Amino acid sequence: MTILDELRYIAAPMVDQSDTPFRALVHAHGATLSYTQMLQPARLLSDCDYLEFHRRGLEMGRTSAGPVVVQLCGNDADEIVRGAKTVVDLCDGIDLNLGCPQEAAREEHFGAYLLGQKDWPLVQQIVSSLSHSLTVPVSAKLRLCTPTASTLPLAQSLAASGASFLTLHARHASTRRRRQGAADLSVVKALVDGVDVPVVSNGNVRTWEDVHNNAEETGASGIMVGETLLENPYLFEGKMPDPVLASLEYIELCRLYPDTATLKTIQTHVRHFIAFHCQRRPWFTHFRVRLAQCSSVEEIESLLRGRVRRWRGDAGAVVEEDEDEMPVDEQREGEAEFGLDTVFS
Repeated sequence: MTILDELRYIAAPMVDQSDTPFRALVHAHGATLSYTQMLQPARLLSDCDYLEFHRRGLEMGRTSAGPVVVQLCGNDADEIVRGAKTVVDLCDGIDLNLGCPQEAAREEHFGAYLLGQKDWPLVQQIVSSLSHSLTVPVSAKLRLCTPTASTLPLAQSLAASGASFLTLHARHASTRRRRQGAADLSVVKALVDGVDVPVVSNGNVRTWEDVHNNAEETGASGIMVGETLLENPYLFEGKMPDPVLASLEYIELCRLYPDTATLKTIQTHVRHFIAFHCQRRPWFTHFRVRLAQCSSVEEIESLLRGRVRRWRGDAGAVVEEDEDEMPVDEQREGEAEFGLDTVFS
């Protein structure tokens, strides 16, 4: 069995949010495949700490975090192949990022900024080099080309170059806005009908019903989800978890896979879980500030079991210190701590 048999419910690559504990969490609740965040081949080859951190996450995740695809970026075929070889023994597939919309991607000429026709020979060479050099399936995750109609011929050329499957985030790239309207699922359908490898659809999923609707509309082999999984990691089970229990489950996985997620990553995940259900609650700003002040997983767990449960009115909540009113400047400081958006490729 290969990952081609697991292209059903897929957790997308997300900057600093596709850590091993999170991948294990979504795999435990219905995901059949997950991606790492976008990794930089140059750093895998030159930065020992960077390589060790990501290899540790992959190695620990082999037990229960499910099949995983490592996503790489870049515009140098040789460097990307050499970077892939540093992690290929610990993953089930390698993906070329042709969808990153960040300013850095534009400046360094990778991701979605390789979709122009002048770069098609380059991306074909990269995919071909990867597929001929590695023993695992190679894929590419792309956005819509400009003009949109050119997306299909690019996809066909990538399949002919050796891509085992393709993923389409059916929006155009923009450095200003992560989304430009709804994803155009008709283009996904065009790829499904027009290429001879499996196609994964990415976009327009907020609920479990959307997963089914997307699959039915496009005929895609699998559905990839990003931001919605950050809010509801049980999405692929068709469930809506209690946010405190989901947070505590994630924290236990952080303990099971130590040193595979940074404290900031853990805080951001917990914030997303709680915000999805409780963002409009009067205590939510309080929570954000307290969460930003936590300096360990233990403090985050204590906040969840104590103050958050007390604020929600849960029975059995225990708070060890008095809950004083929070100064306005302290609120602003906490809000600024989590001011960055998650970036999706």
